[in-house]
Amino acid sequence: MATPPLVAACWRRPVPHTPVWFMRQAGRSLPEYRAARGSGDVLAAISDPALAAELTLQPVRRYGVDAAILFSDIVVPVHAIGFGVTVEPGRGPVVAEPFSSKADLGRLRPFIPEQDAPYVGEAAALVASELGPDVPLIGFAGAPFTVASYLVEGGPSRTFARVKSLMHADPAVWHALVERLADMAAASLASQVRAGASVVQLFDSWAGALSPGEYQRFALPATQRVFEAISPLGVPGILFGVGTGELLGLMAQAGAHAVGVDWRVPLDSARARLGPRHAVQGNLDPAICLAPWEVVAEEAREVLRRAGRATGHIFNLGHGVLPETDPGILSALVELVHAEGRAGVLPR
Repeated sequence: MATPPLVAACWRRPVPHTPVWFMRQAGRSLPEYRAARGSGDVLAAISDPALAAELTLQPVRRYGVDAAILFSDIVVPVHAIGFGVTVEPGRGPVVAEPFSSKADLGRLRPFIPEQDAPYVGEAAALVASELGPDVPLIGFAGAPFTVASYLVEGGPSRTFARVKSLMHADPAVWHALVERLADMAAASLASQVRAGASVVQLFDSWAGALSPGEYQRFALPATQRVFEAISPLGVPGILFGVGTGELLGLMAQAGAHAVGVDWRVPLDSARARLGPRHAVQGNLDPAICLAPWEVVAEEAREVLRRAGRATGHIFNLGHGVLPETDPGILSALVELVHAEGRAGVLPR
């Protein structure tokens, strides 16, 4: 059986074409998504396996992307154990009683996926059976630092003042917090792999708020803990962050096989910072997809040019699909990448 192109690219093996998928490819940019999901609570939608599976599959059917990513959320584990996390439309995860001291560690019991959130594995199994062997399912979790940021700040933050205060003032409590979250992430990813995921991605969306020294001390060890725990599963792992150009050299030490790069760093520069052992994922600016097709095509070709011919490039956006994106643009983008991508592509 041939290895799917996205999996092969993660392993830095030759591919028949450059693989492509989009973060937030299942979402508000698709009319079929809005029709199926309505305006209800996102966590309620995630807890419905049939609906979550349908939302996961919609972009694969429409775009012909090389992977599906499970419709879920990085706060599902902490929500499922009763920490008090909700997701507010237009804002994101919100915590009623933020984490503030050692006493709050007692609120973070171990996450047991099959008991606490069985619907995630059920949705993954439904998707995997529908996709078949040629299109992989990506399972995902939130990196410990990013999930901890929501728990400590109580919601999205621009300054991360509470997080940095806790990290520096009480590093023992901070490390205990992120180690527990690392174990939860690893348990969640392992459960998704058992259900049928053949690639996993760890989202460290807010790691770019850290200096290199802070990342190395306060985020990297817990991230390494996640990848070490899931290494025996034998599936490739992707690590993604936003604004992490200055952290790429450190992210290369996390244990992932591929590293997602946002639009701020050209892929040839990212390859140099990461070294030859890592595949790269990215990195078209999502906002470019709102421009006329001629502009999108030109910028996409620049990404492909920067990716070069070496093995190990997964085309993606530098962050998630914006809600106002025309689905037709993304369909055309998939066709262009498949036709013109060069990194690691076998001679035709």
